[in-house]
Amino acid sequence: MKTMLITGGAGFIGTNAAAYFAKKGYQVIAVDNLSRNGSVYNRDWLLSECPNGERIVFEHVDVVTDAERLGALVSEADVIIHAAGQVAVTTSVEQPLYDFEINVRGTLNVLEAARRSSRKPFVIFTSTNKVYGGLERLVFLEKETRYEIPSLPRGISEECQLDFFSPYGCSKGAADQYVRDYSRIYDLPTVVFRQSCIYGERQFGIVDQGWVSYLAALALTDRPITVFGDGKQVRDLLNISDLCRAFELAIAKKEIVRGKIYNMGGGAKRALSVGEFLKFLENKLARPLNIHFADWRPGDQKVFIADTTRAKEDFGWEPLISFEDGFTILHEWLVANHDLLEKSFKNVAESRRAVASA
Repeated sequence: MKTMLITGGAGFIGTNAAAYFAKKGYQVIAVDNLSRNGSVYNRDWLLSECPNGERIVFEHVDVVTDAERLGALVSEADVIIHAAGQVAVTTSVEQPLYDFEINVRGTLNVLEAARRSSRKPFVIFTSTNKVYGGLERLVFLEKETRYEIPSLPRGISEECQLDFFSPYGCSKGAADQYVRDYSRIYDLPTVVFRQSCIYGERQFGIVDQGWVSYLAALALTDRPITVFGDGKQVRDLLNISDLCRAFELAIAKKEIVRGKIYNMGGGAKRALSVGEFLKFLENKLARPLNIHFADWRPGDQKVFIADTTRAKEDFGWEPLISFEDGFTILHEWLVANHDLLEKSFKNVAESRRAVASA
């Protein structure tokens, strides 16, 4: 039985990956410091309700401050999915040192532990489309409900120029270059997934990341929705099950993908603007939403659609789940976990009050 270590193992991606690979027969070590809203609920689900949960071990470890313990766990792993991180642009602007510590130092701690391991584990790093910045050098066409990039109908490829806009873009970009370079310099098998918008069950989203789940949860709990910008900004949407399958296929072809970088998203067929999604949500709920508009956020891309051609060519992956089908699954989970959503929003509100009064 192979062992997989997942950092951020109680986060959205980590929890789903733990469940997915436990089902596939892996022994899973889920590592998390439980600082993210919703992570405690995900940990409890993994340990008490998750199918094949007997194959999952949870370790309360911080990838920044518990490097020694992390190293001991890494030494047991054949595969590492490094999904721990600070995920919000707004938080990175407010707390750039905190953002750096988690995203850069935490990643280096994982890489160093992997480099010292006799197993030479395969490391998958969950990066972000934010490493490409605001894409201002591209020509956008404004349509009635969305922006488009006429010159790139299939989306943004991995050859796009990097532009680390915002402290978050800088920290994730630096980390993804370290991951790539450890493959070149230390011959450590690694791969970088620059991910677009991932959505699905067990996602306690925020406005910066996981916005599909976040906006849907706001709507279901009758809370007001703030749209930053004009709502015409477009993202391609990828269901978490399709992402986990990409992890699996990349592991199977690790000698082909090692040292490479892949843009991971739903592609042009699964792209929606924020406004189009809100209209879709209103139709789904059969009622109008309480929507307000605010200024654009720094570095917000008018369009990001991942061109996933390289992933298909190298390891045979392409998204299979339509957004309509994927959202139906998410919606059912949100409805079934209404009480959990209310607790989550309450926790966020209390956390903000504590920060404001500090």
